[in-house]
Amino acid sequence: MEYGLLATWLALYLLLLYAGGTVAGLLFPRFADRGLAFGVPVAVSILWLVTYFVGRLSLTLGIWLGVAVLAVSTLAVWLSDNGPNARTYAETAGVFTVAFLFVVGIRALDPAIVPIGGEKFLDFGLLQSLVRADSLPLEDMWFAGESVAYYYGGHLIAAILTRITGTAGQFAYNLALAGFYATLITAAYGLAGAVAGERGLPRRLAAGLTAFCVGIASNLSTPAKFLVWLLPDGLRQTVAERAGYELKGLAAGPDSFSYWDASRVIEDSAADFGTYEPGAALVIDEFPLFAWLNGDMHAHMMSTGFLLLAAALCFSYYQTPAAERRRRLALLLGALPAVAGIMAVTNTWSFPSMGGLALLTVTVAPADPTTLLPDDIGQRLRLNGPGQEGVRIGMGLAVAGSVLALGLLWSLPFWLGPASGREIAVLPDRTSLLELLAVHGLFVAPFWLYLYAQTGRAVGQSTARIVGLVTVGTAALAATLDIAAVGLLAPLLLGAWLFARSPTLDRTVDAVPALADGGDRPVGFEAVLILAGAGLVFLVEFVFVRENIGRMNTVFKTYMQVWVLWGVAAGPVLAWLLTRWRPTGDRARAWVHIGVRAFVALLVCSASLYGVFALSNHADAAGEPTLNGLAYLDDDHPEEAEAIRWLDATAEGRPTIVTAAPADYEWDANEGKGASAPSSLTGLPTVAGWTHEAQYRNDTVYDRRVDDVETIYTGDATEQRRLLEAYDVRYVYVGPAERARYGDVTVDQLQGVTVAKRAGGVTIYQVRPKYF
Repeated sequence: MEYGLLATWLALYLLLLYAGGTVAGLLFPRFADRGLAFGVPVAVSILWLVTYFVGRLSLTLGIWLGVAVLAVSTLAVWLSDNGPNARTYAETAGVFTVAFLFVVGIRALDPAIVPIGGEKFLDFGLLQSLVRADSLPLEDMWFAGESVAYYYGGHLIAAILTRITGTAGQFAYNLALAGFYATLITAAYGLAGAVAGERGLPRRLAAGLTAFCVGIASNLSTPAKFLVWLLPDGLRQTVAERAGYELKGLAAGPDSFSYWDASRVIEDSAADFGTYEPGAALVIDEFPLFAWLNGDMHAHMMSTGFLLLAAALCFSYYQTPAAERRRRLALLLGALPAVAGIMAVTNTWSFPSMGGLALLTVTVAPADPTTLLPDDIGQRLRLNGPGQEGVRIGMGLAVAGSVLALGLLWSLPFWLGPASGREIAVLPDRTSLLELLAVHGLFVAPFWLYLYAQTGRAVGQSTARIVGLVTVGTAALAATLDIAAVGLLAPLLLGAWLFARSPTLDRTVDAVPALADGGDRPVGFEAVLILAGAGLVFLVEFVFVRENIGRMNTVFKTYMQVWVLWGVAAGPVLAWLLTRWRPTGDRARAWVHIGVRAFVALLVCSASLYGVFALSNHADAAGEPTLNGLAYLDDDHPEEAEAIRWLDATAEGRPTIVTAAPADYEWDANEGKGASAPSSLTGLPTVAGWTHEAQYRNDTVYDRRVDDVETIYTGDATEQRRLLEAYDVRYVYVGPAERARYGDVTVDQLQGVTVAKRAGGVTIYQVRPKYF
């Protein structure tokens, strides 16, 4: 185990936490911790923005200039406003450290960067490419000579930290992965605590429950299957058939448990895709614990800290009184668009959510949004009655559009790269009620209960019961009509919106929200998070990005956002239910107190089952602890291990190589499948790599390159020379996969093509163009 590297990275993160937390005090002055929990994403944002733009000239210059800007910013704020409170820093640093070490422990037991079971080759290849690169835009490792067509902002963060620490990529991958998780958990802990503190709720209780929901909990498919397994055999079969579950995995017994099953709950009809068998689970419904256990360093994971930073900026606006116009404008049109720009390059799927959060926040915040405008214009727009709501929504839409437009400007170089050929489609195969409850029940159940309790406070318990029964009946009816999401989510959308816009939230434009006890406030900022999550789930039930894999990616990239937003809302909601729900009557109050505690305990225990099984299985299958993601090469691919390491160590810069194409997730040399390993594991660009490039660009240009690769290995000598020169090839990799696919390789017969390295079953040829 590489304890020195572990200590170095943890120390760097804690330093970033302090530096960024100092600057965050300017953005979040009303948070209980003054925004310290967002220290890492704030610090990384500064490093990223400087590196991204200066990196057009030199990545090295950009990184160290970013460090200088962060240091100067931190010192300037510290001299005028002091640094974070010592006790608060100790608490926040403790949360970060525990989360960081948790994932380090997981990855140390299974650190391998393998092509199957995810997209680690994509993620590691991008990291290695950025560590090698001299400047931006980044050349595509799987499409030599062209700019990368994938969102690589998160990998740039990892590369910045890798280059600062001087860490080898195979170790940095796993350490950066742990850092992204710890950043998410710490930010969720801090935001939930701030939202709870505004309502006068126990801050640490809400923050702790959120940390559990975001970082440890699973969806409810695992406890559901566990309950099926506990039933008698005959009843088990009947229940499984009625519920649509197959008696496999945990439903067949603990010995059959697979950590993979909980991420593939939703099934879509093959009719939507045309090329897959009916019943194939093609929708990915990941949650954080699964994602980090699986070990990809993927965009939907790395962007979560920035998603919460955007939500925190919105909450800071929500807290700011109308009289502080400049602060509110700076948050909405200064800080938020910069985060949106980072998000666009880190995970483009989450970019629209920046506008959505701004829309919801501006519309429901206590301060009248017309006070953002010059006084004479704002006065004319202030209306009474229903017109006021229309003005609020209109202002929200205008601000959301401005945030996205400015975010586009912050990320403009990214949008000038290769364009995607994907298009928007509507009406995919919709999700059943049982599937929705299995995936989202952890959050939907307490949110429904929360809104039911608020209804009782607003209109009385008798009326609330009637409303509740009608809502349940409507949800059941919607399920029979194949619009289950409408019945399940419409009450959340309607209830959260009505309570968020309750008249008790309206104040004079100069008022500061009364935060002490939340006495007259039906809901707080958690309603914005509930609305945002419900809106995203509702949207992908009817609209998706058309791909040859149906709506898999749409749900995949959207549901992680939903989990994070709802996870932060769940902490304050559960804390309110546990400590503030006070039905009239001593007897009713006692029963509610007991029932809520039992409900929360059942929820926590159920959502913990997955972690118990998955982590124990993970530990049982583990080898010797290490953070070296490439240690497996000597055992699994001994014929290529030395050659790949030689190529990584010897090739300076990013010279172009040639490897077998097409390639995908399989690394089976005997079948001619090399998974573009020499490129993916070194960051050196190959002429044609994974078939993802056909999706990123189009089939025609990708297939043309695949044909060119075959010509380079076995074609006419004149054509071989022409293509080697056209693609500026410097190394030709001939390993087991190349021999199995192409047979007799003839490129070695060209003058100027000489042996550079023989190792195991690999020969690497160096190309000297001056001989052509």
